[in-house]
Amino acid sequence: MLELGRGALSKMSAQLGSLEQPVQYAFRLGEQEVPVNPLIGQRLRLDYLGAIHCTHCARKTKKSFSQGYCYPCFTKLAQCDTCMMSPERCHYAAGTCREPNWGEQFCMTDHVVYLANSSGVKVGITRATQVPTRWIDQGASQALPIIRVSTRQQSGFVEDLLRSQVADRTNWRAMLKGEAAAVDLRQVAEQILGVCAEGMSELQQRFGLQAIQPLSDAQVLDIRYPVSAYPSKITSLDLEKTPQIEGTLLGIKGQYLIFDSGVINIRKYTAYQLAVQQL
Repeated sequence: MLELGRGALSKMSAQLGSLEQPVQYAFRLGEQEVPVNPLIGQRLRLDYLGAIHCTHCARKTKKSFSQGYCYPCFTKLAQCDTCMMSPERCHYAAGTCREPNWGEQFCMTDHVVYLANSSGVKVGITRATQVPTRWIDQGASQALPIIRVSTRQQSGFVEDLLRSQVADRTNWRAMLKGEAAAVDLRQVAEQILGVCAEGMSELQQRFGLQAIQPLSDAQVLDIRYPVSAYPSKITSLDLEKTPQIEGTLLGIKGQYLIFDSGVINIRKYTAYQLAVQQL
């Protein structure tokens, strides 16, 4: 048995490969990075070491809130506020942002509204600087940026308008059962934007033409994942219930490890102290 690394777990780093190469993943355990792609086909063991330290303040906590925070940080940090999940509810302009400086850096900046195909076509939003990381984390096999906006709140209003025509969630179980059938995302975008043209015009009148700009020249990005075999049945593995998880690694998609014994969402266990062993 060989210990590959141990420390506070963060979501896996992911680098986009070429057309011939899949996404390259690495475990992040404290300051250490361990490449994961070379471990496909190998038998691994994940050991939860029984401690969680807040990803923001490092305080030891019995429970993780909002993927890696202690309760005090969860209640005071802007990045844990409800407007992170519902950007249209941003209250920065009302002067009640938990951390105005953080809001200026992360919310008052360019965002992209996109279509992605993971378990089917969905609409989503992300900071422009998070392209294509956001798409990889969602396990999308295709992605197309369709609109650039000036703030996170504006992206929320656009997404809210477009999700009247297309889903805004990924079916993670379907995503892990195989590659989604290819879709003409550009054609889908044209159809959706055509139906929502009046609403888009109203948003542009409200915020200005420069604030909400269609990306008519954007290209569809195809993404490949390092998966040797997809499971026919999805069994979710839980480190809280089973602190020691073993299995042969079959692949990685999104932030999920696919074992012959089940699948585990690594991002869910951000800030957990973990040891990774090769058996």
